This record gives sequence, C-alpha cells and structure tokens, in this order.
Amino acid sequence: MSQPYLTLAAGVEHETEVRRSRFVCALAPARTVEEAAAFIAGRRREHAGATHNCTAYVIGQRLQKGDDDGEPGGTAGTPMVQALVGRGFNDVVAVVTRYFGGVLLGAGGLVRAYGGAVTETLDQVEPVRMVPARLVRISVAHDQAGRVENDLRASRYALREVTYAAGVTFAVAVGEDEVAAFGEWVAGLTAGRARVDVGEGVHVPG
Repeated sequence: MSQPYLTLAAGVEHETEVRRSRFVCALAPARTVEEAAAFIAGRRREHAGATHNCTAYVIGQRLQKGDDDGEPGGTAGTPMVQALVGRGFNDVVAVVTRYFGGVLLGAGGLVRAYGGAVTETLDQVEPVRMVPARLVRISVAHDQAGRVENDLRASRYALREVTYAAGVTFAVAVGEDEVAAFGEWVAGLTAGRARVDVGEGVHVPG
C-alpha cells in the first residue's frame, strides 16, 4: 500500500556558508524526470560560473538520483538524496550550487555541507502532505453530465479529467479510505445510473 509523503507547493532558495564556500540550495516540486531535468538545466544556466552544481531528485517514491558534478564521488548527490528521503519528501528536485571559498572541506565536510544545505532549505518550506488515493472513473449519460460535473467541482474530491464520447467520463481522485462512501454518493447523485470504476493509485493533498 502506498504511503503518505511530503512535497512542495512552490520553489524555494536558501544560502549557507561553510568555511568561506557559498552553498546556494534551490528546491522545486517535480512530478516527472523531465520536470526535474528542466529545473536542473535552468539552475545550471543561472549559475554557469559556479564551481559545482550538484543535484538530486526523488520522484514517485522509488526513483532517486544524485549527481556529484565533479565533487568526490558520494559527497554531494547522495547526501542530498538522503536529506530529502530522510525528511519524507517526494516529487522534489534539489540543486546545490557551490562557489568555492578557497578552503578544502574534505569528504566528511562535503557530505555535511551538501546534506545540510538541503535540510536547512527544507526547514524554510511549508510542506504539502500527500496521502494515498485511487483514481475513480464515473461514466454517465450526457443528460446527467452537467449536474454531475457541477456537484463534483463543488465537492471536496479532486476532479482530474473529463472525457466526452458516447457518454461522459469523469476521473476523480478519491482518498483510499473514502472510495466506498464516494461510490454511494455518486449512486445517490445519479439515481444509480452511473458506472463507477476504481482505477490506479495516486496521491492527493490531505
């Protein structure tokens, strides 16, 4: 069963200094590898003159990747990933930009500096808690669609998609512990005329 996790609603940036080296950490939400890569590319363009732009992302609770960007192996990307995972964050990308200050930190110092840059930045955010849900599809005839859509948009359930074909299908994210009650609500709303299919797992704010 999927577990709750934390994510970000918006990007954030925070700077720390360790023995004259500047560490500028930027975090952003990223639901796909493509979103993470685009954010990383943007930060590298913005800080093209930096000594290093080290990166990490955690996506989908399984996909984790760190890049040391020229720092000694395992001293930057890995502690950045560990900082995100250790705080329970997911669907997040981190870039820590280092401007070298002339003092070598050693492997242990680098691990602490990069991991610490991420954890200090996480301290600045208001995380969004995401909880397990199911994508439920409701299929109704066209004559019922208007009322169903209005009631869904007015409800606490997250309407993800509307598809028009021979009938109208609504894809709705419903908390896993609410699926049965949601089905009963839809049955009452449509006088039992809707077809309800419980689909794949997703996460919703909760």
